[in-house]
Amino acid sequence: MWYLIVFFISMIPIVEIRGAVPVAVANDLNLFWTYVVCILGNMLPVPIIYLFARKVLVWGSDKKFIGRFFSFCLEKGEKGGRKLEAKAGNGMFVALMLFVGIPLPGTGAWTGTLAASILDLGFKKSVIAVMCGVVIAGIIMGIGSVLVANGINFIFAP
Repeated sequence: MWYLIVFFISMIPIVEIRGAVPVAVANDLNLFWTYVVCILGNMLPVPIIYLFARKVLVWGSDKKFIGRFFSFCLEKGEKGGRKLEAKAGNGMFVALMLFVGIPLPGTGAWTGTLAASILDLGFKKSVIAVMCGVVIAGIIMGIGSVLVANGINFIFAP
């Protein structure tokens, strides 16, 4: 039952694998299977986001109630994406992977995939970069969660 809960937690935007792994560790789930379940759950929405997010934002940008917000999202995404593209140059794959791999709120698979979609980075390249980032974030969260669960408080130790 907990594996199913962890699977769904890893699909939630912002929370994603960053919240699912600590929940699994706190409930004494096997770390290997937790990792597999969390990666699958976190990656499941990625193709859907890549293929449809931009289309939905473009469609909604001229609607009465949601148009301003959707237009803002498109403009912000394109502006931020172009800025990142200018800094990263040919290193967009690595930049996207590291962006997703840093386990902070707002830097996960959902946001990374949306940015890749807006920038037209290419489906296969984007999905692989996001998956590599999810793997990195999962490793970081797994190590941190196990250390904290075992009483090794490496941040707040006196």
